[in-house]
Amino acid sequence: EVQLVESGGGLVQAGGSLRLSCAASGFTFDEAVIGWFRQAPGKEREGVSCISSSDGSTYYADSVKGRFTISSDNAKNTVYLQVNSLKPEDTAVYFCAARPPIEVVTCLETDFGSWGQGTQVTVSS
Repeated sequence: EVQLVESGGGLVQAGGSLRLSCAASGFTFDEAVIGWFRQAPGKEREGVSCISSSDGSTYYADSVKGRFTISSDNAKNTVYLQVNSLKPEDTAVYFCAARPPIEVVTCLETDFGSWGQGTQVTVSS
């Protein structure tokens, strides 16, 4: 059974940082693409950052480039999202998701079939 469990969310002031974790099991982790998505109230879910666990290639949405860093620890079957310089508009539920390998890493929600339950990130101004 595929499981993805997010942790690390919380309440933080603008300019602060968090490290989100996504612990995965039930599939071949080092062949998968793992992604972080977020959904703010009243908005559609959007791809934030994705990483290939096999070669480390990454994708970042323009809105988070330079502030967020995704990484993968294949020994722990865990993907991290370091989120720095947080802004109130980063407030959302953050989900991780998994998909089979792909030649060029993208973050299209419809390509990901396995999802975690999400972790809330709230940024106060």
